[in-house]
Amino acid sequence: MSEKNETSVWQGFKAFLMRGNVVDLAVAVVIGAAFTNIVNAVVKGMINPLVGAFGTQNLDTYSSCLKGPCTGTGDAATGVRILWGSVLGATLQFVITAAVVYFLMVMPMARYLARVEARRKAREGTQEIVEISELEVLKEIRDELVAQRRPQHDGVPARGDGAGYGER
Repeated sequence: MSEKNETSVWQGFKAFLMRGNVVDLAVAVVIGAAFTNIVNAVVKGMINPLVGAFGTQNLDTYSSCLKGPCTGTGDAATGVRILWGSVLGATLQFVITAAVVYFLMVMPMARYLARVEARRKAREGTQEIVEISELEVLKEIRDELVAQRRPQHDGVPARGDGAGYGER
């Protein structure tokens, strides 16, 4: 492989990594990993005790016996168990994570982007109005200049108000 080809591959890879979406994805993964710890702490510290008020704090212990006899735990367990408590715990973690992400990250970002877009549209709308009004003013000036250059008929100035520019 030539050095020129290695340089172009390196530059291409560097350009790929510096693209906005790759950097955004990397940031999202890091924040998501850190955020998982927070959600796990909320579930263990708040949700599980609330559930524990009605049963046990460890949702993993909730199960139903599909085919008995269901005795023992872990590798020594007999029978066929459906561990619906684990599914419930994972579902609660997912719902809490989704709610927190939506209310603390997605909604504020959507509001911010909507405000930015509204400001951009307002700026564009103001520029169009200014351009249209300037165009109208320029047309009026043009018409006024054309009217001044026309000869007067029957002693009436072309403007119609009796005032003329440059008269003393």
